[in-house]
Amino acid sequence: MRLLVVEDDRTISEPLCVGLRREGFEVDLVTTGSDALAAEPADLVLLDLGLPDLDGRAVCQALRERSAVPIIVVTARADEIDRVLLLESGADDYVVKPFGFRELVARIRAVLRRTTASVPAEDDHLRIWGELRIDVRTRRVTQGGEAVALTPKEFDLLALLAHDPGAVVTRERIVTEVWDEHWFGSTKTVDVHVASLRRKLGADVVETVRGVGFRLGGRGDAGR
Repeated sequence: MRLLVVEDDRTISEPLCVGLRREGFEVDLVTTGSDALAAEPADLVLLDLGLPDLDGRAVCQALRERSAVPIIVVTARADEIDRVLLLESGADDYVVKPFGFRELVARIRAVLRRTTASVPAEDDHLRIWGELRIDVRTRRVTQGGEAVALTPKEFDLLALLAHDPGAVVTRERIVTEVWDEHWFGSTKTVDVHVASLRRKLGADVVETVRGVGFRLGGRGDAGR
């Protein structure tokens, strides 16, 4: 696996890259947002927010718009609002400085497992809900014939809801299956990703069942 580390503080980046290489990763290091956007594709991006040229969230958004590459943001901002904004910007996870190296490696491996894991096989890999077509084999989504770009976890969340269209999926099951049972982040992560799916697919596509969870909604029955 090849990692792209985006960090301008050499006191952090140099020992970090050494440690990651010892863990078996190939590592490319860049120090600016511009270089991050110009870098060769990687399997995961470790992105510091405090870059000298561009705002880290803007870099995260730009990377997400053109790729589904997993992104772990490194931030010194610990308040909840910033964490939600980071996830809305397309980050898959975040760590707050100062962080332990072992924790970071565990998060990297967890994100890679989540984003590269295959969706459970079905006899029919194509799920149709109204104008939505969800191909769990190729991990592609179209709506009304137009391709929809989703982040890895947005796709996993949509595929989970589409596994039994119309059925309510609890928050606990979503966290366990889309993230994992050892997820350390805020439970607001689910709401952030649901909100993102609604922006991309339509406000009525994912319905909230208050106090329970979420389900596919809208006019899906017409397409079944």
